[in-house]
Formats: sequence, structure tokens, C-alpha cells
Amino acid sequence: MASVAALREYGSSDDDSGSGEDSHLNPINTTELINQKLIVPVSAAPDVLPNEELDPLRHIDPSSKELLYNPKAEELFAPTLGPDCPFKTGQQRAHRNTVAGFVEPAHLSEFQFEAQRKTFTSFGYALDPTVGLSQNEGSSYVGDIESAESSSGRTVFENPNRPDPSRAAVKRKIEKNDDSADLEGYKGPWAPYENENRKLDAYLAKMKKRGKPRYEEKAIEEKTSLHIDDPVDYQGRNFLHAPHDIGINLRSDAPPNKCFIPKKQIHAWAGHNKGVAQIRWFPKTAHLLLSCSMDGRVKIWEVYKDRRCVRTYFGHRQAVRDISFNNSGEKFLSAAYDRYIKLWDTETGQVISRFTNKKVPYCVKFNPDEDKQHLFVAGMADKKIVCWDTRTGEAVQEYDRHLGAVNTITFVDENRRFVSTSDDKSLRVWEWDIPVDMKYIADPTMHSMPAVTLAPNLKWLGCQSMDNKIVIYSALNRFKLNRKKTFKGHMVAGYACGLDFSPEMSYVISGDADGKVFVWDWKTTRVLARWKAHQAVCSSVLWHPHETSKIASAGWDGLIKFWD
Repeated sequence: MASVAALREYGSSDDDSGSGEDSHLNPINTTELINQKLIVPVSAAPDVLPNEELDPLRHIDPSSKELLYNPKAEELFAPTLGPDCPFKTGQQRAHRNTVAGFVEPAHLSEFQFEAQRKTFTSFGYALDPTVGLSQNEGSSYVGDIESAESSSGRTVFENPNRPDPSRAAVKRKIEKNDDSADLEGYKGPWAPYENENRKLDAYLAKMKKRGKPRYEEKAIEEKTSLHIDDPVDYQGRNFLHAPHDIGINLRSDAPPNKCFIPKKQIHAWAGHNKGVAQIRWFPKTAHLLLSCSMDGRVKIWEVYKDRRCVRTYFGHRQAVRDISFNNSGEKFLSAAYDRYIKLWDTETGQVISRFTNKKVPYCVKFNPDEDKQHLFVAGMADKKIVCWDTRTGEAVQEYDRHLGAVNTITFVDENRRFVSTSDDKSLRVWEWDIPVDMKYIADPTMHSMPAVTLAPNLKWLGCQSMDNKIVIYSALNRFKLNRKKTFKGHMVAGYACGLDFSPEMSYVISGDADGKVFVWDWKTTRVLARWKAHQAVCSSVLWHPHETSKIASAGWDGLIKFWD
């Protein structure tokens, strides 16, 4: 303490009073001197020297991060000294090595721990982890002890139907015959198990029963209804005869000179209970409109005069997928999801013949040649294109090269070839009656094309692609993609929306998944018009071949609308 007092009496060299050259000439400050003499520090704590005999350990600060010497184990793991905080709870005072508490190493596999944890979560019980450690050992389970005892401690990973381990496993007996002298009955190491053949027969019978269709594939009885009172006119001509008194020549082969975009709806045909799948003009004259629907019915409508529903054809148990007229229009085909293709008489509504190969037909098309009107092709769900003869009712040819269901068939090149598209995202060109594709068009960037239409000039194929585009292929020799003609702007992904061309090749029209009709300019590929035509998907659009601005559209709302 004497040394501390001496230090306080010692003046600082930085003091202003003692600094400078003339500091010895300044007068003496007696007040400051007296204060320094009187102020003496007083320490209440006694002088205590460390006694190494009482505590030989060198104590380490618990908050230190680095040690500069090698301490003994007793020093390193000595308890923390000093007074405790009186405000800490018992949980806070406890020694912890994790945030939640103190974790001791335990020799327990991770699988066993997870098995017990999941068993406790699912069944409400688990093995007691303290068994063998506590003095008052009770049950070997914790939680729902009754359930544990009733299920013999089964975990979530154990099969409840497993055999009792106390019972010996019942092995299947083998039909042994090791006598090599018995040439006919010798089985050796290839001997089967007893009753194995009986189990195999039962399994095969079960699989055969499962493979049978849930419904009988018998064709239902066909019916037809005539909805007009005057099926024939004053000269005895039926409704298939094209009218002459409508101000337009329906028998002309020349297209209109100039076509225009429709402005308004002039009629709506209602009669189908469900969505309309396809519509087709009557061949050449287009004075009648044939429609098929998901309600399993086919209807034919008047396009001119009163625009009535002429006849309804009932003949399919499920939705009708496609329809196709022959060249004269006196007959038509209908393909439905009940796996039947039926040939109808358009005038009388009678079914002429039925065709099926137990597969769903996706598209049907008559051969347009006049000398082959008894032949038609159908694209099937089993990746095949089948050609039937209507005279014999038998399949005469199969084109089996596609890798997916066949969606469309289009005849090109004076009907010597036809083009097919499929769910395998490819386009194949076939020579008639040759079951090997002469051209295969596939590209990683291609999408499925569920709707294809031949242009009126027979030079181009318009294909509705599933990436919301209409792509154009040449319908002549090379079938090359015309990259300059790509029509965009509509949304058709997931739907087989039909498309068509104006008769003089000025416009391209298409349906849309939102029920809209789009019109593009053929030369510039720009969208010229769009309008809301249906409340659901617009499944098909057709431009009248003899009119300048008349379009028919069909949608999933069950309506067929006429625009002008």
C-alpha cells in the first residue's frame, strides 16, 4: 500500500503546471500540495496471498477460447468456482452441452431408435429405454401397455400376419423322384412343388377373368328418327337432292373469287345433349351438315331454308369419335368408343354393316377413288391403320408402323397415297395398299398433331400441333415443312381442335380451347379476327366450299353455329 501512495505523490510529466522552461519560477500551489498529502487510499479487503498448499490447481477461465499451456485433466475438468446467480432456475443451472439439455452418448443403432419412435407414434407404445438402468424396474414398455402386450410388442416394420416364430416354418414339399433308372418319372433337381400346377392354373384363370371387358361388346340395336314431314319434294326427290332456288350454284367446281371474314352469327343448331366431336359437309354440294356427338348420336341438318334437323341416327353405346361420307353422300361411316365402326344409309338411316377388331377407332376415311368406294381405312387405338372391305366385312390390309394411337388419315397425291399422324409425334406417308411407310417425318421439336386438313388447291397439309401452332407441310412429293407458314396465337394444347381453309386459299380458320374461332391471313400468317363462338372448346370449324363468308363451328357446349 505504501508503494501505491508513493506513486500517487509522483507527479505526471504531462502535467501543465510542471511543463515549460520557466516552471521553476511559478509560485507554489499550497492547496494542491495539501490535498495530495491528505488523500490516502483505503482498502477494506485484507491482503491475502495465494496458498498453493490449500489449492494446488491452476484455475482456467471458462470463457477462454485458447490455452497457452498444457493443463492437467483435473484443471481442465474442474467445476466452475464462484457464487451462483440466485435468479437461475434449476433447469438453467443444470449442465448442458446442447440447447435442449445434456446428451450422453448411447450405443443404439439409428434404425432401432426410428423403429421405436415410429411405433410409439403409430401404436402408442415403445420399449422402455430405462430398463436395466433404474432401480425400480416395472414394465418393459412405455405408453399403452395393454396394446403392447396384445400385439406382442409388434413394431411398425413387422407384418401382423407373420407366422408365429415359435412354430416351425411349414416348407413346401417337393415331388421327389431321384431314381435315375425311371426314365419317364425321373425329376431330379427340377422337381416341382406339390400342388404347384393347381395354383398356376388358378392364377391364370384369375388373370384371364381380369382381362375381360366389363361390358358386353355386342352391338346395340340401331334406331333412326326422321324429324321432317316432307322427306320428298313434289317431284319425289329426297332431302339428299341439292336445292336450286337458293341463289347460288352448289354444283359448281370453281371456288368463289374472293372470300370475306364472317361478321355475325346467323343460326345455331341445337339438339345434341353433349359436346359435338366432328362436323362434315355433304360431298360437293354442302347443302347438308352431318354431326356426331359425345351422346352417341349422329344428326344431319339442313344448311339452307328452314335449317331443320332432318334425321337422327342412334347406333352407338358410347361417344362417337369420327364420321365420314362416301363420294356420293348416300352412305357414311361412324366410329365410336364402343369399338364399332358402322356403315349407314344416309337417306333411310338403316345400318348396312358393322366392323370391329375389339379396338377403339380414332378416325375413319373412305378411299376417295370412285373404283375403291367399297374400301375404307380406320386409325385405331392399338397403333394400327386397318383397311376394311364393305362388301365382305373383312379387314383386307393392316398398316402397322406407328408407335402410338393413330389420330388422322388424309388422302393426297390423287389418292395414291395417304398421310397419317399419331400420338407418337410423327407423320408417316403411305402408298395405298403397301403396308410399309414410304416417308417418315419425326423431329425432337415436333408435337402430336390430332387434326389435319388438306388445302383446297391440294398442295398443302394444315396440321394442328399441340404446341399451340398450325404447321404447314407440302402435300406433293417431298412433304417438306414450310417454315414460313406457321400460324400462332390460339391455345389448343390438349384438344383436337379442327382447322380449315377458305375455298380460294385466302384465310386459315381454327377452333380454340377457349371456344374461340381464329382467322389468319394465308400470305402473312397474321391473325385477322377472333371471336368467342362457344362456351366450351370449339372442336371443329368448316368454311362452306361455295359461299364467300359462311362458316360452321361446333363446340363441346352441344351447339353448332353458322356464321356469315
